[in-house]
Amino acid sequence: MIKFKSLNKNAQFLDILKKKKINTKYFAVFFGKKMIHKKSNQCLNISFVVKKKVGNSVVRNKIKRKLKAAVQKFIREKQPIDLNYTYVIFGRNNVYKDKFQLIFNEVNDVFKQIKKEPHRQWN
Repeated sequence: MIKFKSLNKNAQFLDILKKKKINTKYFAVFFGKKMIHKKSNQCLNISFVVKKKVGNSVVRNKIKRKLKAAVQKFIREKQPIDLNYTYVIFGRNNVYKDKFQLIFNEVNDVFKQIKKEPHRQWN
């Protein structure tokens, strides 16, 4: 089982935000190579973030839970996810409104795209 590890320091977030980015209707994914290689082979560095303008705390937490559940389902289905990357996922308000299956399909497409072409430059 792969465990999720969140970024803790502001400097880590700022480093990842300067790296590659993919925008979708439901979220934006920033990703870059891991900065520190430790024994944590079975650890996925991923953080889920929602801006404070999106809604109240209930809405923001629901968005984060839906995105986290979609990523967990993606991993459980034995899909390839690159553990050598650190991911920051910025959730949008559409996640709260739409069905889980649509969000899961979008997560599936994005992570497959990252796995296939890791050297491509995204805007």
